[in-house]
Order: sequence, then structure tokens, then C-alpha cells
Amino acid sequence: MTEQNFEAMRRAMIASQLRTTGVNDPRVLAALGDVPRERFVPEDKRAAAYADAILPLGHGREFNSPMALGRLLTEAGLKGDEHALVVGAATGYAAAVVARLARSVVALEEEPALAAVARDALVDTGVQVVEGPLTEGWAAAGPYDFILIDGAVEYVPQAIVDQLADGGELATALIDSGVSRLCVGRVVAGAFGLVAFSDAAAAVLPGFSKPKVFSF
Repeated sequence: MTEQNFEAMRRAMIASQLRTTGVNDPRVLAALGDVPRERFVPEDKRAAAYADAILPLGHGREFNSPMALGRLLTEAGLKGDEHALVVGAATGYAAAVVARLARSVVALEEEPALAAVARDALVDTGVQVVEGPLTEGWAAAGPYDFILIDGAVEYVPQAIVDQLADGGELATALIDSGVSRLCVGRVVAGAFGLVAFSDAAAAVLPGFSKPKVFSF
């Protein structure tokens, strides 16, 4: 595959996967069109980098679909002055896209091999790659105006919610009764809630299983 092939595939992704599914924010489309997605997937998967699919990355992790990321960022409506955190950064693709939409980005990954790929891929982007448990967020660089949990989770840990500034926004896919729903929420006067706006397949992030409630 040549660079020209990938550029053509990127244009096709914008036209057929994103514009047709409600990704209509010009800034989001430009960011997704600028980032070479093929650089963030394993070499043997690069031919499928722009497929409307969830791709395996190894280490029990998957690469989210372009549509899920595009819909979440469109709904979030970033203005450009946000300090952002990407939870579950994996190889760094979502962080690279968010870096074109926000003022600053911290990319959190817990798998060392994926974090190493992200550091290489995100050189010169200004993104800070950090390593730690995904469910704990990264309080050291907070508070954040925007948090993206790049994958599907059963719940959002309070530790992550607590890292949002007042008025800050969080976007993720929430698993409800086996269905993945794209959601955006905001902290207002200390209260936080997520609002679902679309059902969509998303890569499941490990470690975010809902705590079991025991009854007697």
C-alpha cells in the first residue's frame, strides 16, 4: 500500500462512513482527515485501517471504529481551548485526533507495549502519554475540560468523573444490557450524568465492568 492509497482510503472514510452517519462538524472531519490512521495499527492490519470495523491491536485490546470516535467528538463539540484526557489511548490515534481539536491532551494507557507505540506515533504532536490504570484516570494533570474514554464501558468510575472541571464534558460508549450506546455527559455544580444519543458498536475496554451489587 502506498501513501496515495491510504490518502484515497481516508477520503473515502470521510465521505462514506462519517458524513453519512451524522459526523458533520467541519473541525472533526478535518481532524479525522488529517490523521494518518494507518500509522496507529499493526503493520499486518494497515490495509484495513480505514474499514468501518473494530480491529484487534493485540494485548487484549481493539481499535475503535472511525464512526464511533467521529460521532462522540461531533456530539462533544470541542471549541479548541480545552485541556483533555483520553482514557484507553492504546496506540494513540484518538489522542492524535483530539489534539487537533483541543488546546492540550494527556493520553492515558495501561498496557506498556501500546503506550510505547503511542509515544512513537505521537512525537511532535504535543500529546503527553502517561501510563497507569485506566479506571483511575490521571489526576496529576487534571482537572480536565474534556475526557474521552475511547471504548465501551459498563460504567464510568467516580475517580474519572472527579477529574472533570465544573462544566467539563465526558464522552464514551456505555454498555447497557449488552448494547453499546454512545453517550456524552457534563459536570454541572458537582452533578454528573450521561445522555445516550446513538447505538453503535465500540471496542470494549477491559477493567470497566460494573461493580456487582449484593442483595440479601
